[in-house]
Amino acid sequence: MCGIVGYIGPRNVKDVVVGGLAKLEYRGYDSSGIAAIDDGRIELAKSVGRLSNLEARLEEHPIGGHVAIGHTRWATHGKPSDENAHPHQDCSGRFALVHNGIVENYLSLREELIASGHEFRSETDTEVVVHLIEELYNGDLFQTMIAVGKRIRGAYALVVISKDHPDQIVAVRKASPMIIGLGDGENFVASDIPAVLQYTRDIYVMEDGEMAVLTRDSVECFTLDGEPVAKEVYKVTWDAVSAERGGYPHFMLKEIHEQPKAIRDTLRGRVNPDLGSVTLDELGIDAETVKAMDRIHIVACGTSWHAGLVGKVAIEQLARIPVNVEIASEYRYSNPIATPNTLVIAITQSGETADTLAAMREMKARGLRVLAITNVVGSSAAREADNVIVTWAGPEIAVASTKAYTTQLAALYLLAVHFAQVRGEIGEQAAHDMINALDNLPQVAEAVLDTAPQIHAFAQKYAESKDTFFIGRGIDYAVSLEGALKLKEISYIHAEAYAAGELKHGTLALITEGVPVVAIAMQPDLYEKTVSNIVEVKARGAFVLGLTWVGNEDLAKTVDEVIYLPKTHPTLAPLAAVIPLQLLAYYAAVARGNDVDKPRNLAKSVTVE
Repeated sequence: MCGIVGYIGPRNVKDVVVGGLAKLEYRGYDSSGIAAIDDGRIELAKSVGRLSNLEARLEEHPIGGHVAIGHTRWATHGKPSDENAHPHQDCSGRFALVHNGIVENYLSLREELIASGHEFRSETDTEVVVHLIEELYNGDLFQTMIAVGKRIRGAYALVVISKDHPDQIVAVRKASPMIIGLGDGENFVASDIPAVLQYTRDIYVMEDGEMAVLTRDSVECFTLDGEPVAKEVYKVTWDAVSAERGGYPHFMLKEIHEQPKAIRDTLRGRVNPDLGSVTLDELGIDAETVKAMDRIHIVACGTSWHAGLVGKVAIEQLARIPVNVEIASEYRYSNPIATPNTLVIAITQSGETADTLAAMREMKARGLRVLAITNVVGSSAAREADNVIVTWAGPEIAVASTKAYTTQLAALYLLAVHFAQVRGEIGEQAAHDMINALDNLPQVAEAVLDTAPQIHAFAQKYAESKDTFFIGRGIDYAVSLEGALKLKEISYIHAEAYAAGELKHGTLALITEGVPVVAIAMQPDLYEKTVSNIVEVKARGAFVLGLTWVGNEDLAKTVDEVIYLPKTHPTLAPLAAVIPLQLLAYYAAVARGNDVDKPRNLAKSVTVE
């Protein structure tokens, strides 16, 4: 989710590139940099922190020239630092490169290049690519990039300049977004449209598996094999504010729709269906430690705590390790019972949640191992934990978390399968089925987004309700808690989630004529029990929206409306079921005229107790 800008033309390159990065700062903001070809050499400026730090550096040491590339970073490999900031250069200073994405085989390439005499300055996967360009360079930058593309694996958008070719920029796209801005005597490349809207509304949208060569007066597009591609000009009609949101009316809706990619990025390189295995090289917990674990404590707040409830079920069912899920603000005051073989898992989107950090520090002081699941590489949680799993959701701008939650689920599922395999608690066929289901989760998420029109219609009908209730059993109850939270925090409708089997123990008194109830029935072994609970609320006059899997048409006989979701492994069902609940909250908030991205009284990251 990093921001990329490139420019070739007569304007002041610093103004164009840094100005474009400012429009993309929502894509990444832990460091930034610019490289320009000036007087036959590549000038480089980089700075950790917000873009203003780079601007201050450029005031002291200006950069000139007429071709440049820039980058604002969201760290995946290597902490935020000047050294890890992009652009990266090769040993000779002949090339400069910016990159958005993940190079999966960077470790093996790095070893190969070090053996060939290359010296690395950073911890990033990106630097491998610029050294590989130097290694394979044959005098033709375009042909060299074709050769480089055959050596690297993963998802990437690459933009490279060379002092040997001061009149061109070469851009490559594989599974990471990139657009070309078309000008008169100038051209632009960027990871997103807002970066170029000040200068042009004529765009080439690069498709997956395409590359482009830009000069001042031309843009040529090709396949990754070098075959020419004819492109149609896309005319941008959005205003600049809408463009930052990718044309979506709110960041929250944009981020809901980004979930298939975020899940795919979090799983990429960690799931291998062919081998039937999960690979968590970065985990750093050896097999003997995993086998010796006698319990796990998950600590988190809010949405991350709800993710932990799903993780508890997954880990206990698959790895057979007892799991407690604790609210971080209560955990360290409860004198928790732990043994030397207890693992503490701290889940925090920002990595800066004060209560979660305090709980981590308390348990580390007791000598326990702490594993952090976070979306921010250089965060306090990532630095202070013994081990880290990074979720690759990218920056999340809306206060109400969506893609951070689903990528946390993906990380917990990976952990559950990994622990189960190491401990020998899962058979070969069961592991194969689970890993295939994990690998298919991005496609499941994409299919679930097709339910949006139906959810929108329901939200319009019940947006003025004073109360809404969510019910489910087992792991469906865990996801219903997240659905209720989403509705509360952005629509301001009072919402509660209940374990469906508990209704008759008092909460049925709240079910009155016409009250909306969202019933989640995604667990085959609990389906009939859930239907019985739905009948109970229907008998009290509730209007029931049911969520179940495709092919289970019987539910329509019991509820008023049904949303059918694609089938997946029952343990993974929360990841599918939560997306309609996010959409429900979003559409209800819009219908009520609320500020969706900035709900009242709430902040994105809670950094105080």
